[in-house]
Amino acid sequence: MLNRRRFVERGLFASCAALGTLASRPLHAATSGTYSGRIVDTHVHLFDPTRPGGIPWPLPGDLIDEPTLPARYEAMAQSLGVVGAIAIEASPLVSDNDWLLGVVASSPIMVGMIGDIVPTAPDFDAQLDRLRMNPLFLGVRHGNLWNRSLSADTDSPLFWTAMRQLSEAKLVLESANPDLPLLAALLKVVEKEPTLTVVIDHLPHLEQPSTAQEQRRAADLVAQLGKAPHTFAKLSEIPEQAKGQPVLDPAVYRKRLDRLWSAFGPDKLMFGSDWPNSDHVASFDATLGLVKQYVSTQHGDAQEKFFFRNSKAAYRWHAKTPSQL
Repeated sequence: MLNRRRFVERGLFASCAALGTLASRPLHAATSGTYSGRIVDTHVHLFDPTRPGGIPWPLPGDLIDEPTLPARYEAMAQSLGVVGAIAIEASPLVSDNDWLLGVVASSPIMVGMIGDIVPTAPDFDAQLDRLRMNPLFLGVRHGNLWNRSLSADTDSPLFWTAMRQLSEAKLVLESANPDLPLLAALLKVVEKEPTLTVVIDHLPHLEQPSTAQEQRRAADLVAQLGKAPHTFAKLSEIPEQAKGQPVLDPAVYRKRLDRLWSAFGPDKLMFGSDWPNSDHVASFDATLGLVKQYVSTQHGDAQEKFFFRNSKAAYRWHAKTPSQL
């Protein structure tokens, strides 16, 4: 899994004209916004490059190539109102599901994890049956990472058996790194398995299609997925850079975020920081501050849903501490 942060010219509904404007305008610092309630961060990555044998991501020499474990996250995030977090897989190795479950179990702030099992693998059902016994295991991530393709896998009967098993187990299918083929495949999934909970990550960074026809298709797919009753999306991977600096003015992102808010509504959007991958672009507090500024335009109940309650509805996580109740 490589750093997938795409810059402003590739964002949803962005344009070359907008990029030129960004490059010439002053940058604005994000403030804390108006929300002061509890936050569950639905997208963090945990890993330890000092483990024997190393890890598949991040690569040596990367900015984030250092131990990234719950204690470090908690020390940074708890003072900003974060009471819980969900760890998202960062390895294609089946054995690393067990490592991540152990790390999550050791930390009160970590309420669960999304693992990595290939839906078309012949042992998917056996691995799922084993992992689902742990209540911290919340689902499976599959999409545009680890040289895989959810879109291609929809041609396999094994894939559809796996989707049915996830639905019956009340676990999540979490997508990775959206583009037009991925969204089209997800629409097939929610139409064929309407009770399956689907979470779309990094949707603000949906890769911009090259033609007007494809752009209309992308907007239509987002609208249809937003109507699916058990499909959620994360406002994650929002900050971008211009001239090597993070752009933290929420007005820059408002049009694309408004479209997503309109499509999914206040009951099916969630906050995800993408930490520490987000450190490639902006600090954790700047990322959270930017999102708070945007969401501050919504009424208080919608803000609490976005930052806290929707994560529980989507992932069905269980509280470990009183602050998570």
